[in-house]
Amino acid sequence: MNQLAAGGADEAARTEASQTHPHAVSAEELARSFEEADVHQVDLSDTAPEDWFALIMFWLMGGLVFLQFFTRYALNDSYAWTEELATNCLIAVVFIGAAMCVRKNRHIQVDILYRFLPAGPARVLATLVDITRVVLLGVIVWLGWQYIGMVGDEPMTTINWPKSLVYWLALIGFAIMLLRAVMVAYTNWRQGYSVLERPEAYDGTDGA
Repeated sequence: MNQLAAGGADEAARTEASQTHPHAVSAEELARSFEEADVHQVDLSDTAPEDWFALIMFWLMGGLVFLQFFTRYALNDSYAWTEELATNCLIAVVFIGAAMCVRKNRHIQVDILYRFLPAGPARVLATLVDITRVVLLGVIVWLGWQYIGMVGDEPMTTINWPKSLVYWLALIGFAIMLLRAVMVAYTNWRQGYSVLERPEAYDGTDGA
């Protein structure tokens, strides 16, 4: 009887608390919300080859950094080549990752002006932005190609590998950026707007 009375008193206290504080959340509801937040749907349908390459370079860089840390502080004999290779992997992650951002329209963009422009001028300006980006990336790819030819087979500092490998990684990143920029410009032209004009169509808030 005492347990039933205590249970009824607790239920009455919770009911009174919910009436007094309509937005109050019980411990069970809070725990359930955390469990639901941990459930994610894994969708790899939008994954491109550069995504996997950047992921591989990232974990390779992490392994090299760990090896450098272990040999320096555990073995007291650091492998000097791990630092240079980790830096080169970071270069690959940066430039290949930048290509991912071009494809997904994730680079920093200033769209405040488009909020005050009529649709026609905004479309013209956004098209000029797409063309300028394609031209700029094309020039960078051409200059990178020329620079690799000048570097030649100059060796790295700690490993007898050609330094041009590093520049090839950057060039591949810029080449993929150029390809993705052309694809994004074509998509923007076909659909009649870009992320600058309608950011809500890209961040999931369209129609919200």
